[in-house]
Amino acid sequence: MKIDRRTFLKDAGLLIAGMGLAPVLKPGFAEALESLATGRAPILWLQGQSCSGCSVSLINSESPGPADLITRYLSLYFHQTLSAATGDVAMNVMAEAIEQGDYILVVEGAVPVGMPEACMIGEENFTDLLLNAAGKARAVVAVGTCASFGGVPAAPPNPTGSLSVVDFLTEEKLSIPLVNLPGCPAHPGWIVGNLVYLLKVGIPEVDKHLRPLSTYGKLLHDQCQNFAQYQKMNFVTTLGEEGCLFKLGCQGVVTHADCPMRGWNGGINWCVKANAPCVGCARPEFARDQKFAFYRLNEQQGAEKEG
Repeated sequence: MKIDRRTFLKDAGLLIAGMGLAPVLKPGFAEALESLATGRAPILWLQGQSCSGCSVSLINSESPGPADLITRYLSLYFHQTLSAATGDVAMNVMAEAIEQGDYILVVEGAVPVGMPEACMIGEENFTDLLLNAAGKARAVVAVGTCASFGGVPAAPPNPTGSLSVVDFLTEEKLSIPLVNLPGCPAHPGWIVGNLVYLLKVGIPEVDKHLRPLSTYGKLLHDQCQNFAQYQKMNFVTTLGEEGCLFKLGCQGVVTHADCPMRGWNGGINWCVKANAPCVGCARPEFARDQKFAFYRLNEQQGAEKEG
């Protein structure tokens, strides 16, 4: 179906607003969307050690919605979860895409360097496939905390020797433009908005962890609806009470993302608004830090059993 210019401009405006960018970029974003829709900017999406949560998040996209996103804008050469093809047909599509090159490579999931056979796509292990695919890409986008920082697969004791995408490519001495979009899962707006920015403008301004500042430039804490309660030192100690969740382990004070301003599920809610502490899923340390609440809880339970 042919898409008119007005539709491109409308969707571009929604993406720009969601990323907090200047309206002057609207025409450029509309052109980038047109490039996606006409197949001039193909995307190869590979999944390593992941739960497919970021793929599920992607198809929960709004403005544009999942149907428009998949049928109009994302010129997906290959996607393991969304692919209609299976078996040899799917593998041949992927191989042909890699041979052609000049795509944006999106990677979801960590890289099992210490146990390559832990993640296979067809008859090829993910580590070899990723190295080959990255070498033919114009840029790499690591989607989700597992791809960006190792996440849950790299959590201690890390039996598969998992690495983040950037650590793996650095270890293999492959230099290529790369952007991290952490989150467990990554918000669909982060994925779509930054892919469009990458296509039209180029690599966005990033922090030391290669996260786009437009998305991850501010502390959650400073944007939180409970910030006034924090200033008043009104801390709660039981879930369900009104006040700041800092003493319940809220990681908003050390986590950078725009969840409070963007919201999830169509902008309706986010963790703290639902009265649950932020778990810091966009942090490099998420799940891998021995101080992470999961480990502290296990230690406490272990001590209680021993006692």
